Amino acid sequence: KEEYVERRNTLITELNKIEGVKVANPKGAFYCIAQLPIDNADKFAQWILESYDLNKETVMVAPAAGFYSTPGVGLNEVRIAYVLNEKDLIRSVEILKDAIRVYNSK
Repeated sequence: KEEYVERRNTLITELNKIEGVKVANPKGAFYCIAQLPIDNADKFAQWILESYDLNKETVMVAPAAGFYSTPGVGLNEVRIAYVLNEKDLIRSVEILKDAIRVYNSK
């Protein structure tokens, strides 16, 4: 449990460093929902896997709209699991930050 609390705290701290990202502190899950400064999480999730890399690395996010019962909610939100170690979580958020920048500049 302590390990996951540390991972959660690391992920939330790092995500909060990205301008325009909004993320709540999850209480009992091993994932968080983050609102990203993007137009469409489905398109972004596909793009980041198919067309983006930072030094041959990328990350995978799950569009969050499917986790809501209300249509139209969560269209710019993603679900991020914190199942990696702290070092890899930090690197993943660095990659995500750059991906957001590149995605929004195209």
